[in-house]
Amino acid sequence: MSRVLAINGSARMERGRLEALLRAFLEGMEGAGADVEVVYASRLKVEPCTAELHCWGDTQGECYIKDAMQGLYPKLRQSDTWVLGTPVNIPIPGELQNILNRLCPLLEPRLVTRAGRTRARLRPGVRTRRLVLVATSGWWEIGNFGTVVRIARELAETSSIEFSGAVLRPHSQLMMTGGAVTEKGRAVLEAARSAGAQLETRGRMDPRTLRAVSRPLVSRGQYLEM
Repeated sequence: MSRVLAINGSARMERGRLEALLRAFLEGMEGAGADVEVVYASRLKVEPCTAELHCWGDTQGECYIKDAMQGLYPKLRQSDTWVLGTPVNIPIPGELQNILNRLCPLLEPRLVTRAGRTRARLRPGVRTRRLVLVATSGWWEIGNFGTVVRIARELAETSSIEFSGAVLRPHSQLMMTGGAVTEKGRAVLEAARSAGAQLETRGRMDPRTLRAVSRPLVSRGQYLEM
């Protein structure tokens, strides 16, 4: 059984549209046999990294800041898959950014050059092998996810793990009306469940399934009128 740790970066936590999409995706993974845990960045209240690199020097592999990350590090080390969930803020919520910046203790201070880029790798004992992004946006165009996708991809490549892809939902507010999931929204969430199941059983997500998650729910013209 694989272990999955998902981090929901939305300030709205369980109440947001990201939660609906992320939960559907994780239900697919869980239904396929994964052991899934979700944590909420806003609830953890992680302090910013001070960039002093003690974790690469005198306290090898350990962060000297004693806060909620001390409880999160063991979960990160023991997870096969990291799932980063974020709404598109500019670019991502600060609480989630703090967590990403504090991942440095999990990396070995041995740098290599691959394809012209300086990279690191996770320390021995960190079992993680892949990273997935699940993201929502209120804007119509899927191109608005470009920055958050690059952040997730760079994190994976810098850590020498697989970036397994992105589950993206533009104009996500149209999945729901008055807090209830619409018919089109249900189809989106079902596609997200399928993507999670595919990742767990096949090790990859079908591009057609990802397109079903991201498909336009209204035309751009209709969106602008709204």
